[in-house]
Amino acid sequence: MILPSRQRQIRNRALEEDGAGTENQPLTHSSSHPMTGDDLEDESDLGSPVPPHPLGIKPLGNKYFSSGGDARRNMGMLQALPDEMLMQLLEYMDKQALRRLGYTCKFLFACCTADDIWKSIFLEITNQKRNGVSWSELGKESSFEWRGSWRATVLGLSPERNIRIDCSNVFSDVLHRPFVCSHISLGHYTKSIPKANEIDRFDDLSYDEFAGKWSKKPFVLTKCIQSWPVTKSWSLESLLSQYADVVFRAEAVDWSFATYCQYMRHSRDESPLYLFDRKFAEKMSLKVGKVEGAAYWKPDCFGPDLFELLGAERPAHRWLIIGPERSGSTFHKDPNATSAWNAVIQGAKYWIMFPPSAAVPGVFVSRDSSEVTSPLSIAEWLLEFHAEARKLPECREGICRAGEILHVPSGWWHLVVNLEDGIALTQNFVPESHIGSVLSFLKDKADQVSGFESDVSDPYSLFVGRLREERPELLEEGFRQLAEKKRRWDTVVGDEDGSEEHPQKKSTGFSFGFGFGDEDDEEIP
Repeated sequence: MILPSRQRQIRNRALEEDGAGTENQPLTHSSSHPMTGDDLEDESDLGSPVPPHPLGIKPLGNKYFSSGGDARRNMGMLQALPDEMLMQLLEYMDKQALRRLGYTCKFLFACCTADDIWKSIFLEITNQKRNGVSWSELGKESSFEWRGSWRATVLGLSPERNIRIDCSNVFSDVLHRPFVCSHISLGHYTKSIPKANEIDRFDDLSYDEFAGKWSKKPFVLTKCIQSWPVTKSWSLESLLSQYADVVFRAEAVDWSFATYCQYMRHSRDESPLYLFDRKFAEKMSLKVGKVEGAAYWKPDCFGPDLFELLGAERPAHRWLIIGPERSGSTFHKDPNATSAWNAVIQGAKYWIMFPPSAAVPGVFVSRDSSEVTSPLSIAEWLLEFHAEARKLPECREGICRAGEILHVPSGWWHLVVNLEDGIALTQNFVPESHIGSVLSFLKDKADQVSGFESDVSDPYSLFVGRLREERPELLEEGFRQLAEKKRRWDTVVGDEDGSEEHPQKKSTGFSFGFGFGDEDDEEIP
C-alpha cells in the first residue's frame, strides 16, 4: 500500500510490532553534482580506499565494465524511473509494503533496505509520539535497543535475522554514494591546512584584547578552560554511568543517553544524529557560572553578554553537544546575529569558516537571507567543494581539541565536524562590539529571530527597553552603528526606490563586504 507521507493513517494492530512513516520532509540528501563511478573509485579524492558495500552494490560507472547481468532489468515497469525518483517513491510506502516490495528482485531489495528510508520511518514514529498517537513501542519509549541500523531497529531484527543478499549486479550511484560518504577519511580534508588559512591560536586573551582586536575574528584559546571541573570529570563513560536514563534531544528524537550511546557506537550513518540539548543543565542538575559547585562558567575574556539583561526572557543560548565521529553541522550562521564560543571537553573538531559577506562554495542564500540551501551532507560538501573553498582568501580552518575553546564571531559562516567521538559545551552571547548587528537583526529580520519563548512577542523592543534602563550609552552607540551602516549602504547601492533621477543606483541584490580582515567586515542589512 502506498500512502502520502503527510496523510498516513494508523494501520491495523497487526503492524504494531514494526511501525512506519516519514517526517514531512525526507532526511535524504541530494547533490547538484552527481558523482560518477570514476569519482567514487578515485582514492586520491577520498583519502583512503573505501571498503566494498556490504551488499555488493557498485557505482553506476562499473556497469559498463561488467560482463555479468544488470539487476535493474528485472524491475518491470519500475525500471523506467530514474534511481532518484524511485527512492522518492519508496518514501511514500508504509513499512509492510516496503518490506514486501524488497523481496521481488535484487535491485528493489537494495533500494528497500537503504537505511535512509528506514531512518525516515523511525522519525515519523517519533513524530506520532509527540502528537499523542503511536502504534509502535519505539514511538512510546525513549529507551530501547539500538540494533545497528535503522531498518533492524524498526523491525526488531537481531543480527542473525538480518538478511544479506548478493547485490553485486546492482549498479547505482544513488545507492552507493551514501555508503562512500560514511567511509571517507576525514583526515584527508583536515590535515595540511594552508598556513594562510589557519585560525589564530593563543594561550588566552584578556577582555581588552578581545574587545579591541579579536571580537570580529575567529580564534582558538588553548589555556582558557582548564579550571572548569567538567574538563577533568567528564568523559563519555562517566556521563553514561551518571546519566544513562536522562533523556536528551538529538536533532529530531528524544532518547535516553544510554540509547544514544548505543547508536553512537554502532552506527554508520552518512550524517549521524547529533545530541544538541539546550536544557541539559536542568536535566543534569548542573550549576553554571561562578558559584560554589559550578560545573563550568563563561570565560572572562568574552566580557559582558548583553542578552543577560533579558534575564529569564533571553533566548536559548547554551547547549550540550555530543556526537560520534563524522557528526557535526553543515554551513550556517549562529542565530540572532550572536557570537558564540565552543569548548571541547573530549575529542576534536574541525572547523572551516568564512566572514559574513563571503560566497561559500556549495551554499546558496536567498536574497533576504531567510533561507540557506546547502543540499549536501558534510561528507558530500567535503568531497565536492572543500578543495575549492580552501583556495578562497577569506577561508579560515582549524582543529579545536579537548581542553580548547573556539570563538565564532557574529555572522560568520561555519561548518564543523567531529574527528572522533566527543563532548562539547557551547554558548551564544552578545558582546558590546556587536550591539549594532544584533539590534539590526532583531529589528529588520524579525521573521528570522529564534530561540525566544512564545510569550515574547517583540524581542527588539524588549532588548531596546532593557538597554535603555541598564546601558543607555551602549544603546546610543548601537543606534549610531545602525545609522552608519545604513548611510554606507545607501552610498554604495543607492535608495531602494530606484528613482529615475538615479537609475544606476538601483539595488541589484548583491552582497557587499568591505574586505576581509577589516574591523567593519560585516553583512550589510
